[in-house]
Amino acid sequence: MARDTWKAEIQKWNHLKNLTYSVVVGSADERKAALCRKADIYIINRENVQWLVDNFPFDFDMVVIDELSSFKNHQAKRFKSLMQVKRVVGLTGTPVGNGLMDLWAEFKVIDMGKRLGRFITHYRDEFFIPDKRNGQVIYSYLPKPGTEEEIYRRISDISISMKASDHIKMPELVTSEYTVYLSAGERSAYDEMKKALILNLPEGEITVANAASLSGKLSQLANGSVYDDSKKRIDIHSRKLDALEDIIESANGKPLLVAYWFRHDLERISERLHKCHIPFVQLDSEDSIRKWNNGEIPVALIHPASAGHGLNLQSGGSTIVWYGLIWSLELYSQTIARLWRQGQTSKTVVVMHIVTDGTIDRQILTALKTKDKTQTALITAVKANL
Repeated sequence: MARDTWKAEIQKWNHLKNLTYSVVVGSADERKAALCRKADIYIINRENVQWLVDNFPFDFDMVVIDELSSFKNHQAKRFKSLMQVKRVVGLTGTPVGNGLMDLWAEFKVIDMGKRLGRFITHYRDEFFIPDKRNGQVIYSYLPKPGTEEEIYRRISDISISMKASDHIKMPELVTSEYTVYLSAGERSAYDEMKKALILNLPEGEITVANAASLSGKLSQLANGSVYDDSKKRIDIHSRKLDALEDIIESANGKPLLVAYWFRHDLERISERLHKCHIPFVQLDSEDSIRKWNNGEIPVALIHPASAGHGLNLQSGGSTIVWYGLIWSLELYSQTIARLWRQGQTSKTVVVMHIVTDGTIDRQILTALKTKDKTQTALITAVKANL
């Protein structure tokens, strides 16, 4: 977060302590006041980039973008705003989190299209061929042979890649699975829900267009709840909640970071923790992050999409539990990197996955382990489960 992370980092390093900074967040008036203060560095969040470019003379010597991968959407307003900026440095740990197609927008921000082309259509035509399609609508692309090497060659003169583990001693990263099993009654309810999904498919066909939605429903079923058409929560089983309670008890007070994806997962986890009188916070504010990093809270709940980038959480603990699994390798890796990073004092960072046996959880975890980012993996998983 712009408000907390970077000002804390500046104070950690002796060679940066003499730099002055101004944090440009808050209301419009507060942001204007921050820009008027004389400083060496101005820190702003990505949501306000367009506001900054549109409303003020852009006379900064350079722009440094933390988590450049968050600018990979070339249709976003903040991406278009940066087309006016002449000198940009981008930082990211996942430049191709969802494939080589991501690189075009990231490098367009940096070099105005000099190396990978000015237009996404030209980039696609040169390096990719259509993959999944429905008539004239193309949903995904595959790289042509030799594409990866050629793209890396073109961007090599302005790119530098450094792995933290090559330069500093990183803690060991240990992954594990906690498999839960449905009872006969729960399996029956689960299968009935799956049948309903199949009956609602147009002509019973699984396509690229509906695979993501179906995968989401299957993941909800694996986690134990699903929303009906009126947005009412239907609880099917509590196996993952029981597993999480067991993991927390086994931790014996050791702090746990719990990653969830669906709103009903957050609701049910919160309800269970309240029932068990286990203190917890949802990491969505400066105060909650401070409490976690100070070791005041045994359990913190985190959503990968809202907290996967830019947070330093390594001071609060060294174990993350994935209550629900996600397809996005980028968000998965970035969320783990909140703990497995420089400054982690534990010798081991543990990543636990709660997996419901006989569900789509298994395919998602396999795709994450093999770094399979393709749409094909998702469709194959949905077909295997339905």
